[in-house]
Amino acid sequence: MDTKSKTLDRGCIMVFARDPVPGRAKTRLIPALGESGAAKLHEKLINHTLTTVTSCNPVPAYLYCTDTESSPFFQSCAENYDVLLKQQEGTDLGMRMFNAFENALSTNCWALLIGTDCPSIVRADLMNAVEHLEAGIDAVIGPAVDGGYYLIGLRKNDDSLFNDMPWGTDQVFALTEKRMKTLNWTIKSLPLYRDIDRPEDLESLPGKYA
Repeated sequence: MDTKSKTLDRGCIMVFARDPVPGRAKTRLIPALGESGAAKLHEKLINHTLTTVTSCNPVPAYLYCTDTESSPFFQSCAENYDVLLKQQEGTDLGMRMFNAFENALSTNCWALLIGTDCPSIVRADLMNAVEHLEAGIDAVIGPAVDGGYYLIGLRKNDDSLFNDMPWGTDQVFALTEKRMKTLNWTIKSLPLYRDIDRPEDLESLPGKYA
């Protein structure tokens, strides 16, 4: 038995999200959808992600907000999905992710972190990741078509996974996996999915998001 399980909670799922404010949400999609359309799509993707995450009950879920916990939208998410709101902390994405894992792993045996850009992710993917982590795998990662990743799950934290990372490029998944191997961690990958970040990604968007 993992000795950590004697003193720590089982695990948790963390969702990173931006407030779907027109002009600030999904900015790379604004040329194709307009400010309002991009924000509405972002809101739908957040709702899909939270629906999927909360279907994994009783695993606790946390919604990490980038802008403010006082956002009316995030407050409604907390009520509608029974998730706890937390503020992302850090000056860049890598620091915010590291800090979230640092906080989660102080009280949990494992933690999953996902974004809200992937409409393809389903409950089975999350439960597959949970099973790997509960079996003792050090890290689980879900690769994205653009070279990034849509999910990362850890049993331990290391700042090398988040520091000096070229976020937003096609090198993120490969470099993260390389650094995990350097740490001699055991790793499992999930299916390859497409994030919806750019106008060309809209061709792969399911009809229900139209």
